[in-house]
Amino acid sequence: VQLQASGGGLVQPGGSLRLSCAASGRTLSSYTMGWFRQAPGKEREFVAAISWNDGNTYYSDSVKGRFTISKDNAKNTMYLQMNSLKPEDTAVYYCAATPRIFYSGAYYSRAYVYWGQGTLVTVSS
Repeated sequence: VQLQASGGGLVQPGGSLRLSCAASGRTLSSYTMGWFRQAPGKEREFVAAISWNDGNTYYSDSVKGRFTISKDNAKNTMYLQMNSLKPEDTAVYYCAATPRIFYSGAYYSRAYVYWGQGTLVTVSS
């Protein structure tokens, strides 16, 4: 599976961005796909995930209510709609995939096999 992330950029606090992650190489049935982020000097952290089969979604507490993860089966693409952005959301955002249905371990980066290249989101006035 190849993953291509896009959509990052510079946005003011309170603004919105939508990230995309296009997958190719195989079908994603029974996969879990997720978004992680890594700020300078910090460890990579879980943001959100979605089960490709049933569309169930999972969020970190820090983004719940502000970010929405979704998918387009026909386009094999996952999205992350980010609203009410804060300076602390500044990070490189990575999309990832694992050939398993969601489980408790999927909150951690080590559960994911495939990774996109990352896209930078900067929230600043």
